[in-house]
Amino acid sequence: MQVFNSIKDLTKNKNTILTLGTFDGIHPGHLKIIDKLVDCSKEKGFRNVVITFHPHPRTVLSSDNEVKMLTTQEERKNLLEKHGVENFLTINFTKEFASLTAEEFIYDYLVNGIGLSEIVLGHDHHFGKGRSGNVELLNKIGAKEKFSVTTVDAFYIKDEVVSSTKIRNALIEGDLKKANILLGRNYSFSGTVIGGDKRGRELGYPTANIKLSSQEKLLPAIGIYAVRVLLNNEKHIGLLSIGKRPTFYNAGELVTEVYIYNFNREIYDEVVTLELVERLRGEEKFDSADDLISQMNKDKENGLKIFNELNN
Repeated sequence: MQVFNSIKDLTKNKNTILTLGTFDGIHPGHLKIIDKLVDCSKEKGFRNVVITFHPHPRTVLSSDNEVKMLTTQEERKNLLEKHGVENFLTINFTKEFASLTAEEFIYDYLVNGIGLSEIVLGHDHHFGKGRSGNVELLNKIGAKEKFSVTTVDAFYIKDEVVSSTKIRNALIEGDLKKANILLGRNYSFSGTVIGGDKRGRELGYPTANIKLSSQEKLLPAIGIYAVRVLLNNEKHIGLLSIGKRPTFYNAGELVTEVYIYNFNREIYDEVVTLELVERLRGEEKFDSADDLISQMNKDKENGLKIFNELNN
């Protein structure tokens, strides 16, 4: 896959089939569009291009609403590449860019910039200033500029339309099961192992403190999770804690730490990826360290049950 951060770096070519959108999460609804894009490009022998925007448009357009992302740029790139995308263009979404009318965007970026034979979009996709760009407008300009418009229906799971917003809300609310179903895979994030206060070691549960690789990445609700741990080429299982450790601190900072089963190596500065399998419980404040240890023993047992059931 070729990656571009400016439209100027992408050679104009009329024989292009493209799609555009934020594509945060690369969920089954997105993949339905991507698969159609790739199939059409193979059928015609044309190049395919995915155009996305960064940062999230809502973060730029709303001064008090930073949208945390389901996928980082690197994660998005890797997922799109796996599904056959050849060219990945990221447009820097600024207030100036947002002020472009739909017609200006179509002509400046698509018709005269990249060139196109066909555009593939979700049936209700809107873009441009005031969200005035839509399939109807594209069809009108396409008839004049000789490109076609292909629309893709929404993707449903159990009569519910899949969307990035629904997945994001489910994670924030602690409904990991729903989030993973809508996402089509287990939610994950990566980070670097850093030093901590070694509190877990004192309790008999040594943990690796994780600093997220991207501060734009959405952390799910506070609580305890059963996770798969990817470390270099190794795969482990573990328990992830996202919380403020209220048993020991009245106003603690949010800490992300993972206990890895049957593991005793030092892995400071290593990058790990955590795949969230199931949420065990929310965070609790215990009366004593002994009470917390008792609960952690139960968490450890419950986590093992989850993975044993998945392996059977």
